[in-house]
Amino acid sequence: MDSPFGLLAELTYRCPLGCAYCSNPLNMADYSDELATDEWRRVLAEARDLGVLQCHLSGGEPLLRRDLVEIVAAAHDLGLYTNLVTSAVGFSRAKAERLRAAGLDHVQVSIQAAEPAASDRIAGTPSFRRKIEAMGRVKELGWPLTVNVVLHRLNIDRVADVLALAEDVGADRLELANTQYYGWAWHNRAALLPSRAQLDAAERVVRAARERLRDRMDVLYVIPDYYSRYPKPCMGGWASRQLTVTPNGDVLPCPAAQSLPLPRASVREHPLAWIWTDAPVMTAFRGTDWMPQPCRGCERREVDFGGCRCQAFQLTGDAARTDPVCHLSPDHDMVARAVEAANGERAGDRPPVARPHLAR
Repeated sequence: MDSPFGLLAELTYRCPLGCAYCSNPLNMADYSDELATDEWRRVLAEARDLGVLQCHLSGGEPLLRRDLVEIVAAAHDLGLYTNLVTSAVGFSRAKAERLRAAGLDHVQVSIQAAEPAASDRIAGTPSFRRKIEAMGRVKELGWPLTVNVVLHRLNIDRVADVLALAEDVGADRLELANTQYYGWAWHNRAALLPSRAQLDAAERVVRAARERLRDRMDVLYVIPDYYSRYPKPCMGGWASRQLTVTPNGDVLPCPAAQSLPLPRASVREHPLAWIWTDAPVMTAFRGTDWMPQPCRGCERREVDFGGCRCQAFQLTGDAARTDPVCHLSPDHDMVARAVEAANGERAGDRPPVARPHLAR
């Protein structure tokens, strides 16, 4: 068993935005008792001792934590590479300078579209201008900048504009990640899943941009799982190299695993090392012994590890089933029907359900 390489520290699920594709849990009340500063210091120290090298500070919106600077400083002092994943709402000049002094290494800013009106509409609140200002602040203070855009049928047709915006702000990396259908995105799937024509057009634009920008900006493009012939490996394999700590201290192998009917394991009750090696939530789908057919006999079983457990559970009610995204899955017709529906309707025919704001 390998040691974990990366820790996703979800500091809070509170957020000033209301994106319809949000993958945070629907049962927010279960996560209101957030880990205190000293608890996060202990978690970070245990993560470092376990072998973690990278710490991604996320949420929700991590800037809503009043102790964010102290948490960054603690991670920096432990020798962890720190990445702030933020909507940039609240990323003031004063806060940015304090985070820079605390040792923050990298900033990732999300934006919902390249046009102010569209971005604000998708985010559910006026935020576009503050995001652009924050990107400039990131570059001014000397951080590497990643721009992240979640793609769906309401914005994917303007991916060329997103690429142009990322180039204008001097992004070092652009992540174009199509929506994954968990949490609120699952409820809004009919409104968000793009058509094959939309995907093909976007891919042509991205391919040309990658070639043109290859010496200036990394461009990552992730298609929706529903259009893949084979599933993607879950975080490089279930509890293989990554772990997530939620705001209340639950430890998960991936950010979406809170939806699975598995026993909880909390840093408030157990050392992180024990959770990583022995907790059922980590061992349930580690490796390949748990696999059913056709995964068990498939030559790709150690390539995609049966696909996404959360997606299998979301679609079939059984987390141990073969991911229905795979064309070999006995449940693949569930995905095929969703894709057929997406290709039979014009983009935007079904408006998404708004997600409530949770900034407190």
